[in-house]
Amino acid sequence: MNVFQFILQNRSEVLELTLEHLWLVGVSTLLAMLVGIPLGIAIAHRPRLNKPVLASANIIQTIPSLALFGFLLPVPWLGERADRLAILALILYALLPMIRNTYTGIRGVDPAVVEAGRGMGLTDRQLLFQVELPLALSVILSGVRVAVVISVGLATIAAAIGAGGLGEFIFRGLAMVDNRVILAGAIPAAVLALLADLSVGWLERRLRPR
Repeated sequence: MNVFQFILQNRSEVLELTLEHLWLVGVSTLLAMLVGIPLGIAIAHRPRLNKPVLASANIIQTIPSLALFGFLLPVPWLGERADRLAILALILYALLPMIRNTYTGIRGVDPAVVEAGRGMGLTDRQLLFQVELPLALSVILSGVRVAVVISVGLATIAAAIGAGGLGEFIFRGLAMVDNRVILAGAIPAAVLALLADLSVGWLERRLRPR
């Protein structure tokens, strides 16, 4: 029996784990956007915050995922629920591309356009929402695109702490030394990453300033 027959025979479990995987990635990406994009805006307008914020996000990226899960396990409230812990870890890993791309997008707006907006009497808040963010949106979405693909891959590791997702098949297959079970988790995860990349990439192209 090949891997595709195995997936068909276990399609209900594959679907259930895929939905768990999507939930982990979706919630963590949304929360990372709520944190990372405002941080990127903040450091774009306050350069003194640039180095500490980006350095902190870079340091988080260097921590191996299993080690990060281990560091977070003793944290009260988080360690009680594996899904909470996994979501926080995915948020931390997603921050760097979102912060960096938001910063790059805002700083990449033509200063002449900003000055023209000021000349029209726009406030800083109006400049941000009516000029800078619309022009930087495609760059920001590029960061979201990278973060989503990273999260889809890292969410498979979350199964190691019992958070569910397609990593359940991967770890089960490793324990059983069964390539079919490993691929039953790896193939859907790869398809999810590809679909996420294509869909966010399409949105990014649609919103690119012309």
